[in-house]
Amino acid sequence: MSASIDHRGLLQIEDCLDVEGNVVLPPGVTLVSLIDRNIANLGDTVAYRYLDYTGSADGRAIEWTWVQLGQRIRAIGAALQRVASLGDRVAILAPQGLDYVAGFYGAVKAGMIAVPLFAPELQGHAERLDTALRDARPAVILTTRAVAHAVEAFLVRHTYQPSPQLIVVDEIPDSVSQAFTPVDLNVDDVSHLQYTSGSTRPPVGVEITHRAVGTNLIQMILSIDLLDRNTHGVSWLPLYHDMGLSMIGFPAVYGGHSTLLAPTAFLRRPERWIRALSDESRRGRVVTAAPNFAYEYAAQRGLPAAGENIELRNVVMIVGSEPVNMDAITTFAAAFAPYGLPETAIKPSYGIAEATLFVSTIAPDAVPTVVHLDRAQLAEGRAVPVAPDAKTALPQVSCGQVARSQWAVIVDPDAHVELADGRVGEIWLHGDNVARRYWARPEESRQTFNAKLRSRLAAGSHAQGAAADAAWMRTGDLGMYLDGELYVTGRRADVVVVDGRQHYPHDIEDTVAEASAMVRRGYVAAFGIDDDDVVIIAERASGTRRADPAPAIAAIRTAVADVHGLSVADIRFVPAGSIPRTTSGKLARRACREQYLRGEVRE
Repeated sequence: MSASIDHRGLLQIEDCLDVEGNVVLPPGVTLVSLIDRNIANLGDTVAYRYLDYTGSADGRAIEWTWVQLGQRIRAIGAALQRVASLGDRVAILAPQGLDYVAGFYGAVKAGMIAVPLFAPELQGHAERLDTALRDARPAVILTTRAVAHAVEAFLVRHTYQPSPQLIVVDEIPDSVSQAFTPVDLNVDDVSHLQYTSGSTRPPVGVEITHRAVGTNLIQMILSIDLLDRNTHGVSWLPLYHDMGLSMIGFPAVYGGHSTLLAPTAFLRRPERWIRALSDESRRGRVVTAAPNFAYEYAAQRGLPAAGENIELRNVVMIVGSEPVNMDAITTFAAAFAPYGLPETAIKPSYGIAEATLFVSTIAPDAVPTVVHLDRAQLAEGRAVPVAPDAKTALPQVSCGQVARSQWAVIVDPDAHVELADGRVGEIWLHGDNVARRYWARPEESRQTFNAKLRSRLAAGSHAQGAAADAAWMRTGDLGMYLDGELYVTGRRADVVVVDGRQHYPHDIEDTVAEASAMVRRGYVAAFGIDDDDVVIIAERASGTRRADPAPAIAAIRTAVADVHGLSVADIRFVPAGSIPRTTSGKLARRACREQYLRGEVRE
C-alpha cells in the first residue's frame, strides 16, 4: 500500500465504539458510504482480485482498483434505475467473479435489495434457486454473458410473476455510470436478502440491514484482531453464502483487498487456495474462512509440490461448521506446520445467517482446544468432562468467546429460561448484528426473532447488559457454556430421539465412518423415522463399488449399538454423490430423509 494513502479518511475503529467500548456504528455509515470512502482515499490501489482458472491451469489474475470498482458499481446502479424502483429485489445469478461483486454492490447503491444467488449451472440445486426466486420476487436478475443463455433457459422453464427484467452486467459500458442518480440510504435499510442453506428446512430469505452488516464486520475485526490495515482476504467460498459474502464485505469496511477464487477452482486443485494464501502472507496478514471439509481436503490433496516456496506465517484461518471438527483442524495444522503456519492460526468459530454471520471465535493468541464429554450425560443435556480415552468420550471443540456487543444465552427451548453453564440448550442471540426478520414470513419471523427470556440466571447470566425486555433470536442450534467458552453441539432439527434420549447425528455418523473402510468419510447421513427407528445412508468409498456391503453393514450395526446403545432399523450404501448437500456443502439430512421415505434411495 502506497505511503501516500491517507488512512485518516478511512473508517476508524475507535469511531465505531462508544465510551464503554460497545460497537455503535457512526451516523450515516452504510456499505455504500464505506466503499465511497475507499474510492476517495485508496483510489488506484487494488480492491478485489479474482484468480480465473477457466482458461489456464496457472490462473489469470483480474484486478479492479477502488476507482474501477466504483465506476462499475455506478454503471450497474444506473442500469438498474432505468428498470426498477427503490426497495425492489435484484437477484444475482452469475458465476463467481468481480462482476458478481459489482452486481451486488450496484444493486445496494441503487437503493434496491440485493439477492445473492447462483447461476442455474450449479448442478442439483435448481429447486432451491426456483424456491428463492419465487420467494424474493425480484424485479431484475443480474447475470453475465458466460451464463446468460442458461439463465434465460431457466426463466423459460419457470414462470415468475412479476416477470423479472434480465440485465447482463458485463455488457453495461462504463459510460452509463454518468447517468447514476445518488440515493440517500438509511443505516436500517435492508441491503440484501441472505437465503439460508436449507440444511434442515426450505431456504428462507434473511433481511440483513446496513447496520447489521457494518456491526458484524466490526465485531469480526475486533474478535480476530484484524486491526492492521495491511490485512487482506482470500476466499473461494461462494458469494451467495453468508461466509463468502463476508469476505467481500471486509475490504469495504477496512480498506484492504480480497483475492477470490471459484469454488470449483478450489475443489479441482486445493493447492490453489494454499498458494493464494502464501502470496498474501508475504505482503502482510491474510484472513480466510472455510468449513471443516475444506481443511481435511486441503491436507489430503493440497500439499505443495516438493521444493515449492510456500509461506503461511501470517495466515488467520476461520473454520466454521456445525459442529467444528477437531480432526480437521489437527490434520491441517500438522500438514502445513512445515510451511510456517502458526499454531494460533486456525480459529474455530460459530456463525449463522440470521446474525449476518459471525457470533464467536477463540482469542487471537489462543490455540484450538477440545473437551471430551460423557456421551450419555450429554444426551441428557449435561456437559460432564471425561478422559479423552474413555469409551463414552465425545469430543467438542470450543468456539471461544462471543463477539463484543453481541449476546448469546443458552435457553431451555420450551420453558424460555436461561440455563446454567454446563447445561445444553438452544442458543439465543441478541445484538445489532442480528437480522430484522425473514422476508415475507411474518409468523415465522415472530417466532424466531422476537423470543423473550422469561428468566435469567441470578448470577453469571450471559444476558447481562442486554435490556430486560430485549428480543432474542432463536438459532435452532444447541450449545452450552463451559469455563467461559461457547460450544455448539448440533442442530435441534437434526437430533435423533430414541426412547426419550437425544443423539447427535454427526456423532453417529462419525461412528459409522470408523466402523468400516467401505464408508466414504464425511458422506454419511443418520436420521430418525417414525418414533424410535434410526436409518443410516452411507456413500461408498472409492474403489468399493463392487464390494459386498453385508460385512460393512454388520460392523456398523455392532459399532452403533456398542457406542450409542442404538439398534439401527436400516443401513443403505449408495454411490458417491447420492446424499444431497446444501449449496454451502453441508449434509442435507432433511432432504435425505425425505428421499428415503419416498423410496428414492437407490443402492
